[in-house]
Amino acid sequence: MSMDIRTIAEEFGTPLYLYDFDFIVERYTSLKEAFAGQKSLINYAVKANSNLSVIAHLARMGAGADCVSIGEVRRALDAGVEKYKIIFSGVGKRDDEIIEALENDILLINLESEAEMKRVEKIAKELAKEARISIRVNPNIDPQTHPYISTGLHENKFGVDIDMAKWMYVYAKKSEFLNPVGIHFHIGSQLTKLEPIAEACGIVADLTRSLRAIGIEIKFFDVGGGLGVVYDDEATISTQEYAEVIIKATKGLDVTFVCEPGRYMVANAGFFITKVLYEKKSGNKRFVIVDGAMNDLIRPSLYGAYHKIETVEKEGEESLADVVGPVCESGDFLGKNVMLPPLEHNDLLIVHSVGAYGFSMASNYNTRSKPAEVAIEKEKVRLIRKRESYEDQVRLEKVCMEWSDES
Repeated sequence: MSMDIRTIAEEFGTPLYLYDFDFIVERYTSLKEAFAGQKSLINYAVKANSNLSVIAHLARMGAGADCVSIGEVRRALDAGVEKYKIIFSGVGKRDDEIIEALENDILLINLESEAEMKRVEKIAKELAKEARISIRVNPNIDPQTHPYISTGLHENKFGVDIDMAKWMYVYAKKSEFLNPVGIHFHIGSQLTKLEPIAEACGIVADLTRSLRAIGIEIKFFDVGGGLGVVYDDEATISTQEYAEVIIKATKGLDVTFVCEPGRYMVANAGFFITKVLYEKKSGNKRFVIVDGAMNDLIRPSLYGAYHKIETVEKEGEESLADVVGPVCESGDFLGKNVMLPPLEHNDLLIVHSVGAYGFSMASNYNTRSKPAEVAIEKEKVRLIRKRESYEDQVRLEKVCMEWSDES
C-alpha cells in the first residue's frame, strides 16, 4: 500500500483510523484458498471492526458474518451479507433478539447453554418456526493466549462441556421446533500455535461422529476464529497449516467448514494516525502527548497490548518516550518506552495493526468525539465514517431535556 499519510491527515484530520482494503482482500483470499476443494464458509467476525464499508467489502468477496448481537446482524444485512451466511452467537440473547433472528431466517443461532436452548425453542414455537441451531462446545483446551481472550476452558463463560452438549443435541433432535444443523467451538483469540487447534478439532470431530451415529446430521463444522497476527515479533500460523489440521481431524465427515476470522482479517490492515501536541519531561521521564487517546484505542490500556508506533517523515536521535493522550486517566497511553526522535507540535505518529478492536471498542469518555475512518483501495482514498461531532454525541440527550413541570 502506498499512501501519503500527511496528505490524508490534512484532508480528514486527526486522530484518524485508516484501513488498507487491498490487504483485507489478500487475507480473505488466503483463507478461502486454504480450504480449496472443501465446502467452506468464511464468516467475518463483525465485532472486530463493524464499519459497514468493511463488512460490505468482505460480503462482495463472498464472506458471511459471525454476529454477537442483533445490532451486528442488522449491520451484516445492511452491508449486503446474504441471510443464509449469517450466524448469531453470544452467551446472552434477549427474547427480542431471538425473535428478530428467527424472523430474518438467518443460517443458524449458536447456543451456549441449556437455558438458552429452551428459550429459543419456546420462542420458535410461539412463532411457529423451526430454529436452525448449533451448539458451542467447550473442549477445555488451553489456547496458550492472553487470559482475557481465552474462551475454551471450563473457567470461561462460553459454551457447554461435552456431556451437556450431547444431551442438548438429543433434546434438540426430538424437538419439533429445533433443528441441530451445526456444531461450534472457539478456544480463544490471537492463537499462534497449531497444537491447541488440532486438539480441539479432534475432540469436537469425535463428538460429531458420535452424534452422526445416532442420527443427528451435523452439516456445519464451525471452528471459530482466533488466528493470530503479528503485532510485534509473533510467529503466526499459515492458513494452509491451519486448514490442514482441521481437514485431517474431520476426515470422513462430509461437512461444510465454517471459519470466523476477525482479527486475522483486519488487524494488520488498520493504522491509527495521531498528531503530536507537545513534548513533556518529568524528571528523567519523557512524554509525547498526542491528540489520540485511550477512548480512541483502548487495547494498550485494557490488555497492555503492544502496537508498533513510528513517526511520519521525522528523523533524529531517538530516545525512550511514553506516548500518551489527553484523557484524564493515568492509564491513558498508546505506547510505553517507545524509541522516538525529538518531536514538535503537529508532527504525526502512526500506530500499526489497529484494524481489529480499535474503533469498535472506542468510546466517548471525557466527551471526546470518535475519530473518522478512512479506506484506501487501489490507491484511492475515501471516507467511510465521518468524524463524530459534539452534536452527534448529545443528540439523544437533548431530545430528553424538555419536559413540563406539573408539580
